[in-house]
Amino acid sequence: DMLMEPGINGRQAYEQILKLHPGQKAIVTSGFAANVEVDATLGLGASGFVRKPYSIEELGFAVQEGLKG
Repeated sequence: DMLMEPGINGRQAYEQILKLHPGQKAIVTSGFAANVEVDATLGLGASGFVRKPYSIEELGFAVQEGLKG
């Protein structure tokens, strides 16, 4: 998720995860439209963006696509 407490966003969390686990797969979710932070996270290697609220089908497709790459 792009907005998390306390004061860290999804990009920052993903950057920290990548330091420990390079190549870790991820999907970005947010209730807001894609923005600069989402684009930056995708640039780090996240495989897709799913806007909330999402259906189980949308999430499943995003996971499937992410696992292909």
